[in-house]
Amino acid sequence: MPIFYQESSKQFHLQAKETSYIIQILPSGHLAHVYWGKKLHSRHAPKLPPFIDRPFSPNTGSGKRMFSLDTLPQEYPAYGQGDYRHPALETELENGSRITDLRYAGYRIYEGKPQLAGLPATYVEQQDEAWTLEIELKDQISGLQATLLYSVFEQHNALARSVRFLNNSDHSLKLARALSMSVDMPHANYDALHLAGTWAKERHVERSAVTSGSKSIGSSRGASSHQYNPFVALLQPNADEDHGDVYGFSLVYSGNFSATIEVDPFYHTRVSMGINPFDFTWLLEPGETFQTPEAVLVYSAEGLGGMSRTFHKLYRTRLCRGIYRDQSRPVLINNWEATYFDFSEEKIEAIAKAAGELGIELFVLDDGWFGRRNDDTSSLGDWYVNRDKLPHGLDHLAKRVNEQGLQFGLWFEPEMVSPDSDLYRAHPDWCLHVPGRDRTLGRNQLVLDLSREDVCAEVVRRVSSILAGAPISYVKWDMNRHMTEIGSAKLAPNRQKETAHRYMLGLYRIMDEITAAFPHVLFESCSGGGGRFDPGILHYMPQTWTSDNTDAVARLKIQYGTSLVYPVSAMGVHISAVPNHQMHRSTSLKMRGDVAMSGNFGYELDLTAFTEEERELAILQIATYKEVRELVQQGSFHRILSPFDGSEAAWMFVAEDQSEALVAYFKVLAESNEPTKQLRLKGLHPEYVYEMEGTDERYGGDELMYAGIFLPDLHGDFQSLLWRFKAVK
Repeated sequence: MPIFYQESSKQFHLQAKETSYIIQILPSGHLAHVYWGKKLHSRHAPKLPPFIDRPFSPNTGSGKRMFSLDTLPQEYPAYGQGDYRHPALETELENGSRITDLRYAGYRIYEGKPQLAGLPATYVEQQDEAWTLEIELKDQISGLQATLLYSVFEQHNALARSVRFLNNSDHSLKLARALSMSVDMPHANYDALHLAGTWAKERHVERSAVTSGSKSIGSSRGASSHQYNPFVALLQPNADEDHGDVYGFSLVYSGNFSATIEVDPFYHTRVSMGINPFDFTWLLEPGETFQTPEAVLVYSAEGLGGMSRTFHKLYRTRLCRGIYRDQSRPVLINNWEATYFDFSEEKIEAIAKAAGELGIELFVLDDGWFGRRNDDTSSLGDWYVNRDKLPHGLDHLAKRVNEQGLQFGLWFEPEMVSPDSDLYRAHPDWCLHVPGRDRTLGRNQLVLDLSREDVCAEVVRRVSSILAGAPISYVKWDMNRHMTEIGSAKLAPNRQKETAHRYMLGLYRIMDEITAAFPHVLFESCSGGGGRFDPGILHYMPQTWTSDNTDAVARLKIQYGTSLVYPVSAMGVHISAVPNHQMHRSTSLKMRGDVAMSGNFGYELDLTAFTEEERELAILQIATYKEVRELVQQGSFHRILSPFDGSEAAWMFVAEDQSEALVAYFKVLAESNEPTKQLRLKGLHPEYVYEMEGTDERYGGDELMYAGIFLPDLHGDFQSLLWRFKAVK
């Protein structure tokens, strides 16, 4: 059993694959964090640091000057009794008091992993894949009960944490802060890493030394956002891709979040993560419960690469769901950058015909097929066919596309409404709004109030009607603006700060219902590209449009940063036209193809405008990707050269049995008189012999990893190469 309790030391020892996590119950009933790191096989666990009487650190309720919550490494700190660091929990009682005193009340250990009510989370398929510890804490005065949930995975160096609250009193109380996790680390000799950016520049890697005080990232936009991803990591200062201790924290949530790294005056580091407390409260009536989102904690002794591969495998196999979780994803063509809103049946059929001749498997009709949608000023919410463009309807068009040998997919933006729409004219109160205030527009649209059950039911009805009315096998689910005027006409005044989280619960309910009703449909999420690339959405939709920026050079950094947490099978990556519509840069079709093959491959341009040379290269690209896509989408991913460190990037994919590998190398800008360079590969079997495809050259796995392979001369800017290796043993 990977979780055991030792009565003599009052310690819980949780063991994941190669990781230990230890918690101790103190005589006072407080819960202390003891250890997190490499697996400890001895039951004689490390001890807590000695209690020291620190000036201005109050001695909470114990009468002992040597004991203070301000210096105790805690598991779930609450506000109000002398811990001046950021708390994980803040409450407000009916009398206005805001103090919470959580003390140990019991525990339960069981096989398996529970579902979280209304929320996405990692899961198990067999009970013995994970074990769960529930620790019950109580505040005797308020009647609040907090159950801390810890699930450890037998085959992953991962720990899932969340908290379930119960108001076990006869009066109401408010949660003002209810984070999913907090952990106090024993020192401050770390670097901090997070992913930052903006639209068309998502998930760029930022790393800096931890210093005294607090560093926080988060979102109050109503979405996880382009600006920050719900992920942070602590690293040993000398940790790199392959060496050193790394602690990763990822929140399975798609809305407002907060992640804070705080160094106290005694150089301990507290990491906390959960729903953003800004503009959040939750009213708990007697007997009501509240469940926080899940935070996934990963420890790696093998640097960032080890952390990433743990997240990749866990999220790909035990977060994503549905028939496409383990299936190869189709090569697609999306018409957006080919036509934007200006298309006809004839133009769509022409692109589909050209796609079928190239070997493409899926055609996706993007924005503009519904209502009176000829630009972005109208019709969101009016999910019926635009007969001016498609006079014979979707069913007819989809079948015509099917005749070209392609499946048919469709773009939706179900969470939004245009003021110029039949839906808005009929239900102007169905959007997020505050009475008497202007309704701020973004991309000429408003956000539907998904905290309302009637709105959610109508979204499900309208989307389901379209999906049931034509042979649709793919949906791109977009969301192109963030929240303003966050209020709901259906919520009482004292519950208005619940709106943003209730929106997320409504969205998850919608996604769960629609994806369950149409299991044959491959759903890809999108939010202006990668503005909601988070684990919460991946639970319902196994892939995400990585960025609206389709430039091959810009995508190197975007895809590299995304890979810190998310599996390659989750990344939508397309070839677009040049000059690129976002960066106005021209790169070769070969480089664009090599970048796009490092994800779910597709095209987003007018195939009917291809030259014969481009057409022949596209046929080769598609055939090559079909040969390697299982390796790309299901293999282990290894980063070799970072585009953030220079003008090169390289990464590779390795089969689980190490029998084959695909290596991608990219050079952005040429240099004069370039030196000879060797690329050291990773993840191969050192005793295997590998043959480079297309040549008779053979290399030992150890040779490729330890000595490396010489890069050929690549003349000019924006160059790339792909190498394929197969073991001949």
